[in-house]
Amino acid sequence: MCVSDLEFGAGMGAPATPAAADLDPVRKFIGVLPRPLRFLGVGGLGLITDLAVFTFVIGYGPHPLLARLVSLAVATLVTWRLNRALTFDRSGRRTADEAMRYAAVAAAAQVMSYAVFAVLVVTVLAKTPQLAVLIGAAAGACVSYNGQALFAFRPRRPA
Repeated sequence: MCVSDLEFGAGMGAPATPAAADLDPVRKFIGVLPRPLRFLGVGGLGLITDLAVFTFVIGYGPHPLLARLVSLAVATLVTWRLNRALTFDRSGRRTADEAMRYAAVAAAAQVMSYAVFAVLVVTVLAKTPQLAVLIGAAAGACVSYNGQALFAFRPRRPA
């Protein structure tokens, strides 16, 4: 995958040039995967980011509820860029508009994820907060996929 594609958010349905798609076997392979699988792959990378940042931050002593706020913010930035580049086609909107739509959906999904995490980490999973992160992330994934597909990256209707 080209760094410029991540920076400028080329969707899988719109490679930078036809020749670039032919020369990049990784992009070609990812392009044939169904969108839900690409979403799960990006989500997996986001989850790894979430867990890594959470574990790093919690090592400095803050309460798990605070550490999770930090890790969710970092993971959300990572998944926005990767979903824009790999999962969904271009919507026809400006990047800033798309980012705001993504943020709205991500906020709803992260509220769900954080609420499940918080309930678990202050009750039955206090000794294993990473497991609470995983369960919370799974709860938010359904909200996220549907919101991203139906709102954030939905193609813009012609005027």
